[in-house]
Amino acid sequence: MGFFPHDIEYYEKALMHKSIAVRSKKTGRLVNNERLEFLGDAILDAIVGDIVYNYFSHKHEGFLTNIRSKIVQRDSLNKLAVEIGLDKLIKCAPPSPTHNHSLCGNAFEALIGAIYLDRGYYYCKWFFEHKIVNRFINLDKLAQKEVNFKSKLVEWSQKNRIEVSFELIEQFFDEHNNPIFQTEILIAGVSSGQGIGYSKKESQQKASEMAIEKIRTDKDFVQFIQQKTEDSVTITEP
Repeated sequence: MGFFPHDIEYYEKALMHKSIAVRSKKTGRLVNNERLEFLGDAILDAIVGDIVYNYFSHKHEGFLTNIRSKIVQRDSLNKLAVEIGLDKLIKCAPPSPTHNHSLCGNAFEALIGAIYLDRGYYYCKWFFEHKIVNRFINLDKLAQKEVNFKSKLVEWSQKNRIEVSFELIEQFFDEHNNPIFQTEILIAGVSSGQGIGYSKKESQQKASEMAIEKIRTDKDFVQFIQQKTEDSVTITEP
């Protein structure tokens, strides 16, 4: 990490999944990384906001918010956790819920929470900026990367005056009792994409990505949507 911990127990707790939670002898409460994850999530928002605010010194608030969301979204944190080898250090009960895409990202947030409690905000920011951003994140490329597919689809639908709706098809649980959501997108009443995720937001994003790809590549589909809508506004690519 580039520095020595003062209290190693914070970091041990950050890597302790709830599946092996133990009771504290002092408080009697279950000990796992969920509270550190909560704290780390808040601290990480502040750190990333601090970094992008200074890096993109002439950009507006909406742009900065978008860049921050790209960095702190679950998929990004999962990848960063794997990049630094954090996935190999997480302690959890077998079988390991590695399919649960939030496992590594949650531990990464918990690690940030541990650094904050152990060494303070300065070390948190130093660690993320020098050990994460400088090694694994190209801010300029990230600024050009399209991530919020739902926002793009809604913007396209409003521009072309075509109705888009997000329908929750099903909610079920995996073998580790994690909730899973399946969303379908209807464009002018026509099924245009489906997505599955561990949150409604994630499932909507995946379904939106599929719908946007269909709009961009399937001219017959676009023509069909044009025929189904009463408006004659020219449809453009999202």
